Amino acid sequence: MSQKVRIGFVGVGGMGQCAHLRNYAALPECEVVALSELRPQLREAVARRYGIARTYASGEEMLAKEKLDGIVASQPFDRHGAIIPPLYKARVPVFTEKPIAASVEVGEKILAALKASGTWHMVGYHKRSDPSTMWAKEEIDRLRQTSKLKYVRITMPAGDWVAGGFNDLIKSDEKVPEVPRDVTEGWDSPHFQFVNYYIHQVNLLRHLLGESYEVIHATDVLLVAKGASGATGTIELSPYTTKLGWQESALVGFESGYVKLELPAPLVLNQPGRVEVYSEKGTFSPQLPPVHAMRQQASNFIRAIKGEIKPLCDAVEALEDLKVARDYIRHWKGV
Repeated sequence: MSQKVRIGFVGVGGMGQCAHLRNYAALPECEVVALSELRPQLREAVARRYGIARTYASGEEMLAKEKLDGIVASQPFDRHGAIIPPLYKARVPVFTEKPIAASVEVGEKILAALKASGTWHMVGYHKRSDPSTMWAKEEIDRLRQTSKLKYVRITMPAGDWVAGGFNDLIKSDEKVPEVPRDVTEGWDSPHFQFVNYYIHQVNLLRHLLGESYEVIHATDVLLVAKGASGATGTIELSPYTTKLGWQESALVGFESGYVKLELPAPLVLNQPGRVEVYSEKGTFSPQLPPVHAMRQQASNFIRAIKGEIKPLCDAVEALEDLKVARDYIRHWKGV
């Protein structure tokens, strides 16, 4: 694919703009050619700022009139079951935020529609695209060739996840049209609170382990897992909170060393995470480019469309995160 990749956006609310659109608009290898948004004033204001020529009231209308190479649909995940399958009809790759759905059952229906369409779907676990995680993953895979991976510990205290990332958000006082939800379960339920906030760590644990895992113990602040190889994994769910800053970390332990990740706030700009590698020779931290995870994620989706890499997390794997979440709630609540 020698020409610019043509992208269409479905939804340009807060995350649509600040987590995604501004990053795609800055990539020289792609062009955002059209967007759709239910709110007309917001739709036109966003298009003007980013120089997008054509706008539509719905994704279906956009797909009927545009020839696209890929679709970015930043939508509430409890609406994915209604919104996403119709987008597959364009038979081009689709990107959505995490998780793939509000429940395992809805996720399975989405996967069935995806399989019938013949295209693919990348789910936005942006931590995989942080330059620090990408570097660390290569180092972990290299170390696994000669040393046993024993333990992965992820700690994610609640904090300032925005970090100023909404400062340039275009707002609108228009009422958001009601879109039917896929499930009746409320956002205040333990399941929704877990998948909305900690599903990133569920996915990151599998990524760093390099294998599937099962939940073997759960409390309100701890998930304990056992990997397919026998390695232990833990996720500490907000053992404390911070009002300022973001203190997420991951420790990957080997028999004679470790790889440690310190990840920045999700919406921070121009700042990657930090990696530290310890071995018998001492510690080492690579110098990483000043690129934030959301920008690199946009680049990775474009590269996947061009066939240069595989999607960092496809829809099939993303469904596994919902199964882990279901098992976590069952272990914690005893249901």
